Amino acid sequence: MESTTDVHVESVRIQKQIENHLGISGSSLLFEFRQLDNKLRLDLITVNPRHQQSFLFHSEVGYDRLDVLRKMLEYVTSYRDMESSYTVQWMSRDEKELNTSYFRARNMYEALDKLYFGRDINTITVFSVVLNPVS
Repeated sequence: MESTTDVHVESVRIQKQIENHLGISGSSLLFEFRQLDNKLRLDLITVNPRHQQSFLFHSEVGYDRLDVLRKMLEYVTSYRDMESSYTVQWMSRDEKELNTSYFRARNMYEALDKLYFGRDINTITVFSVVLNPVS
């Protein structure tokens, strides 16, 4: 049985691995944990430093903190092989600047879900969703 300290140390270690693999750290990458019935959900959220908008990177569900972090680490090390790249052009309702964001997703609907994550759908106007060519 792992002690509480070991769980926290391991959690931090895995989170650092995820940050390092993505090349994102600090205030630009958020780990949000929440209880769902008898499981734990982790939403990995990125914050774009240029336009200060947050987007869902990926969600995982597991039995506990370490389980869900390990699943997220597995995802970030392999998602480029499993998912397509999409370019989304959008504008926030209270701004007049066209923004471009990039998402990895299984399909365009999942890319849009990541764009709209945590916000009212009426606050953003999407102008285009483009499946990027495989390089």
